[in-house]
Amino acid sequence: MKRTAYLLAASAGFILASGASAMAAPSCGLNNGKKAEGEPILVGAVVGRTGPDDFSSSSKAAQAFFNCVNENGGINGRPVKYMVEDDQWNPEVAGQVAAKLVKDNKVVALVASASFVEMGVNAKLYADENVMSMASGCAVAECFESKNIVSTNEGPLPSSVGAAQWAVANLGSKNVVCIGLTIPTVGQYSCGWTEKYMQSKSLNGSSVLIDPGTADMNSAYLEAVASGADTVLVNLPAGMAAAFLQVVMESGTQDDFKWISSTPLYDKDVPGLLGDAWSGKMYVNAELTPIDGTGPDATNWREIMDKYGDVSDPRDTFSQAGYLSARFFVDAMMKLDPAKIDRATVTEAIRAIKNEKSDLLCGPYYVGPGDRHMPNHANVMMQMIDGGFKQVGECTDVDSAYLDPIRAQEKELGISSN
Repeated sequence: MKRTAYLLAASAGFILASGASAMAAPSCGLNNGKKAEGEPILVGAVVGRTGPDDFSSSSKAAQAFFNCVNENGGINGRPVKYMVEDDQWNPEVAGQVAAKLVKDNKVVALVASASFVEMGVNAKLYADENVMSMASGCAVAECFESKNIVSTNEGPLPSSVGAAQWAVANLGSKNVVCIGLTIPTVGQYSCGWTEKYMQSKSLNGSSVLIDPGTADMNSAYLEAVASGADTVLVNLPAGMAAAFLQVVMESGTQDDFKWISSTPLYDKDVPGLLGDAWSGKMYVNAELTPIDGTGPDATNWREIMDKYGDVSDPRDTFSQAGYLSARFFVDAMMKLDPAKIDRATVTEAIRAIKNEKSDLLCGPYYVGPGDRHMPNHANVMMQMIDGGFKQVGECTDVDSAYLDPIRAQEKELGISSN
């Protein structure tokens, strides 16, 4: 079944299961309007909030969802106590705050973590302590190559390859330069596999990697120009991407290239930030389906953010991913005896997740017992236009050899990804 067909089936299935109420008002937990007053279930998250960029929209969405759950019966009577720590984009801090959550606070799981550093630092801790991290903003390779981490977002590798794949097919791109970060398992990982994709099509690819601590956007752009590329792939956090694109505008060479981006630029506020000069010229890959989608989960996400979140909380792809991680976590917890919820039962319940459906995703979400996880590996393309975005590409699976072991695992588990 095609990814687009799957998406329609997922939406229909959710409507049948949830009824019209999911479209009419926020839906979460027991939906009984009663505040949960039992013993709290301790859940954590580690996000990169302060530093080169703010990567915390996923945890804000998860917090909003947990607020809704706690006001609607909790997890069979037990509220979620959600503790979010800032890793400050600092590996040492990332290790300290994760140890605090896992060893001191004894969280049963981490939900909606989002970081450019923490998963690389803490993957071993999570495995050693038998605690699962249901992340929402994974950026490093370790996040997708670890037994105890699974994310609702795709990460920069599928998003970057997906953008290049679309540009080759629709813009005629023949030489793509990927602008990424020097963090080894971020930039070299995602831009490196984008180069491999281009080479697999007998085309050209290269990378320009920026140190997030001492970002020199002028030098980066000059390197990109010198690469001989016809297409520039901006694979940076939104704030850094905006700074890079400002340098492009000041150079007066915007029209010399085709422009594509990985997911971070897919934020409703970005077109206004970048200005009309990028309207119709920037194409952005979205790891989940459009933020203005009309499906039941898309609607429920926005309604929960409006009622239980803050008006300043971003409405972006990572917010969608945080909502989904929280929803899938709660769905799994609802199947457990509330008196027997501990780290061991929670880890087992998360590993048992299979074929969760949502109109926010292009395919099924699952976990399983594998040593690596990337359930989300299909995406859509958006065009920045008229102060917003227009969808220009339907759900498409990513064409990369990196996914070979993931697809083998899906076959073993009976997951249909196409």
